[in-house]
Amino acid sequence: MGGEHANALVVAVQPRAVKGAATEAALRALARALGVRRQDVRLVSGASGRTKVVEVSAGLDIDAEVMRLRSAGRIEA
Repeated sequence: MGGEHANALVVAVQPRAVKGAATEAALRALARALGVRRQDVRLVSGASGRTKVVEVSAGLDIDAEVMRLRSAGRIEA
């Protein structure tokens, strides 16, 4: 995770934004950070833009997970 900006998580990935590679890498990184399967993280909007909206269908308390990532130092302030 790269941090937070404007009440959103920032996910930094290596792949370039070519043929959805960066989007897929970001979804995989988010799933890994949250401890869920990649299939549980779905892109809702933003396929071709820098800002993505995702849905996590694993029954997680996202606020608690973000706090866990913060306290573990996985999200930069």
